Order: sequence, then C-alpha cells, then structure tokens
Amino acid sequence: MTTLSRRALTASLASLAVGAIGRPALAQAWPTRPVTILVPFPAGASTDVVARLIGEKLRQDLGQGFVIENKVGAGGNIAAGGVARAAPDGYTLFLSSSGPLSSNKLLYKSLNYDPIADFEPISLVGDVQCVVATHTSVPARTLAELIAYGKANPGKLTFGSPGYGLMGHIAGELIQRTAGFQMTHVPYRGSAPLANDLVAGNVNVAVDFLPTYIPHIQSGAIRGLAVTSDKRAPQVPQTPTLAEAGMSGINVTSWFGLAGPKGLPQDIVRRLTTIVGDYVRTPEATARLELIGVRTIGGSPDDLRKAQAGEIAKWESVIRSAGISLE
Repeated sequence: MTTLSRRALTASLASLAVGAIGRPALAQAWPTRPVTILVPFPAGASTDVVARLIGEKLRQDLGQGFVIENKVGAGGNIAAGGVARAAPDGYTLFLSSSGPLSSNKLLYKSLNYDPIADFEPISLVGDVQCVVATHTSVPARTLAELIAYGKANPGKLTFGSPGYGLMGHIAGELIQRTAGFQMTHVPYRGSAPLANDLVAGNVNVAVDFLPTYIPHIQSGAIRGLAVTSDKRAPQVPQTPTLAEAGMSGINVTSWFGLAGPKGLPQDIVRRLTTIVGDYVRTPEATARLELIGVRTIGGSPDDLRKAQAGEIAKWESVIRSAGISLE
C-alpha cells in the first residue's frame, strides 16, 4: 500500500470513528433547545393536564422548556400524524390517550400513520376509567336494574357519549352487547355538554370518562351505577365496579402514554422513561393526577407497546359488530 493510500485509509477510519462517537454524544447532550409535546385534545382535557404535569417535571430535570402544543382534530389523528412525520431527534414528542395510539386504527377507514410502526414508545403514564351514570328520573338505582328496565322497555332509554367512536361510545356498545339490551345512542361534542344534558335530564344515561361526572355524583345530581375498571374510584367510592354490579370480564380504561417518532435514539428514550416512570410513582404525582380522576401507572416502553396491542385486540370485535366507522 502506498503512503498516499495509507493516509487516505487512516483519514477515512478517523472520520468513521468521529461519526460513531458524535451520534451518541449529540443524543447525550439533548436537549439543547425547547422540546414540543404534541397533545391531540384541547387545553383542559385530561390528556392536556397529564401532558402539562409531565412537561413541567421534564423541564425541571432536563433544564429546557417542554412546550405543550394542542393540535386538535380528527379524533387525535392530526397530532399523531404530525409526530409520526417529525424528525426523530427528541424535539417532538407525543402525549396521547389510547385512541390515537391504538384503537383509531380500527375506527378510521384510513390513517396517514400507523400507531404501532410509526412511534417509538417511551412510557405508560396512567389511565382513566369510564362511568355509567343516569339521571335521577331513570327508575334504576343499580346497573342490574338499568339492564332490566332496558330489556323491558326496548328503545326507551337514550345513552349519551362524548362523541361517535370515542371511548364512551364503544364502552357503551360493549356493555349493551354483553348484557343483551339496547339503548339509543346520542353522540355529543365532548364531555361537558353531555354532562350538562344528563344533569338536566335531556338524556337518560351517560357512558363517559369519569372526571367530569365526579362532582355531579358527589352532589347527588346524577347516579353513578358503575365504574368500568377493576377497582373503585376513590373520588366516588360508593359507585361499584362493573364486576361488583354483576357484569364481570369487562375492564375499560383509556391510558395515557408518551411516545416519539420511530427511530428516536434509545438513550433519549431511556432518560425520558426513567424521569417519567419515577415521577408518576411519587405521592405528589399520584395526588395531583387523582384530582382529575387519573390513576398513575408508570411503565416501560414494552409496557406501552403491550398496552397498544391489548387495546386493539380488546376493541376489534366490538367496533366491527357495532358497525362503527369514521372517515
């Protein structure tokens, strides 16, 4: 080999070595500027509150701003698609409920992203359960009595959800199919107008995420017949679980997860997983999230990936049999 060739080879190897060192070094230096966390729902929604709490903790620990951007629309698909197409450099993250990261795959005829293939899972944060609640005029004080009344009066009961294809809707469909009765579905545009109409008696039953209904159940304005997870909610301890109310085998929650674009460097993933996982298990985070009806979980990227797969498996037959489909 000539002297010139040896020099060229040495320079080439040196360049490769610098590149190999430089890539992890860049990731280790992250973040050097503010990070955007996209949230698929409006300010004030449970997902937004969770994101702001997590963002503030990340700011404290990592010394950079974590800016919450509410990118609303298409059931969360606009925000999800934006994250999926973002550069995997750690400066765009996604704090989402389970729909955009799982069951929207079943609900929408087409998506511009794949909830499994296009994201790098970071951490499972927590979950929120639904409640089956009725107006006080409905002659049913238990879930069993509601089912019996529905069977005896087909088509008479109306059940509201926060939106067509949202968790309250598909949870309500699952409960009806399991119990063998039917109510007329009334989709609303969010939890607040549905809760107002339930309190006013304009709709008989609501199946929706619990937080909005806590003060109304506590005041006696409406009745909480059952919560949809395996444990009672501490905010409304008198409300039984579905299993306690006689309907076993159903556990319906919407979880919150933090993810990034596919290809996010693993050392960034590990740093985020550690900070978020450790924080949500603290008494401070547990207490703050419990105020809005969110139960803390904390979990690894594998836990989030399993939650995604489990959600898709749980709802596929319900969504198909109910004929729920969105453009």
